[in-house]
Amino acid sequence: MPRVTPRVIVLGAGFGGLEFATVLSDEFGDDLDLTLIDESGEFVFGFSKLDVMFGRTTAQAVKLPYRNVVKPGVRVLRETVTSIDAAQRRVTTDRGVHEADFLVVGLGADYDLAATPGLAEAGHEFYSLAGAVGLAEPLATLSRGRAVVGVCGVPYKCPPAPSETALLLHDLLTARGVRDRCEITFTIPLPSPVPPSPDTSRALTAAFGDRGIEFVPGRLVTHLEPGRRVAVLDDGTEVPFDLFLAVPRHRVPEVVARTFDLAGDGFVPVDRASMQTQFPGVYAIGDVTSVGVPKAGVFAEGQGAVAAAAVIAAIRGGSSGGYDGRGVCYLEFGGGRVGRVDVDFFSGPTPTGRYSEPSTELVAEKRHFGSSRRARWFGMSG
Repeated sequence: MPRVTPRVIVLGAGFGGLEFATVLSDEFGDDLDLTLIDESGEFVFGFSKLDVMFGRTTAQAVKLPYRNVVKPGVRVLRETVTSIDAAQRRVTTDRGVHEADFLVVGLGADYDLAATPGLAEAGHEFYSLAGAVGLAEPLATLSRGRAVVGVCGVPYKCPPAPSETALLLHDLLTARGVRDRCEITFTIPLPSPVPPSPDTSRALTAAFGDRGIEFVPGRLVTHLEPGRRVAVLDDGTEVPFDLFLAVPRHRVPEVVARTFDLAGDGFVPVDRASMQTQFPGVYAIGDVTSVGVPKAGVFAEGQGAVAAAAVIAAIRGGSSGGYDGRGVCYLEFGGGRVGRVDVDFFSGPTPTGRYSEPSTELVAEKRHFGSSRRARWFGMSG
């Protein structure tokens, strides 16, 4: 029987890639010919890294194996992408060559510790699962001195995450009975914790003040001096530290940088209506893109759905709707409470964000956010 749909290749099985594959599988079923390629064997929700770092769970418990992605018309390969020929829609991996009629690039953003001198020697990043695991022991044993949560570059994934880290660190040190012997400083290059939502930013800033957390907005960490144990900010201020928790600089993976003509912020430009790049039939979604929204899973998921609609329209005819730039972010305030901000980047002249105060009800809502994706993408209940 002849193949009904063209060949589709998706690079990267994050929020965007998984949602894209799911939408196409739902649309075409067994007539689909989609290959999903990721170098990892499992998916991890970004918020799970905080749970691991603060001892709420284990690294093994938060891993969702890609072998559980069983969808009509979809095969998942664990391979490392070594080159992309966007003009020919040809992908080379460490295992072979794949050719596509439609190619979707969702390889995310890499962390560049070397871009911040001294960070690899004297600091700890907490944005990867390995980094979160590595911080569990230092956090569990910190008993005095200053902990600094510092952002080393923009843009970066999940802008609320460093705020959450500072608040959860306060809770951890308080529970261990050593908070009065420890200082917490949080420095961020943005003017406020969540710029699109002044209400959210005010709530977070108030929470920092209530907990004695020093908040330094509008300042970027340029380098660390390991010998003196100080972080240097972009205005020359030196911040001493005993433990440095870093949001490292982000960059596109090297294989993506070699493929696209990257200007501006160094990420892949796309057409917001379809997520198509300058190459016909080649789309980019998620953290690898430059589309005007934060680098966070919920936005990548929305972009994956838009790209899927565009591919369906290209195959079957018709039009697709375009990307609306909306998303929901949950924020850990500590004390067993979670807040929420509903953000909208494109409807008005400026981005907006509607704030919902922290509550235990939102803890359950955040839990449902994760369980619903586990069910949709991995077929897991509960």
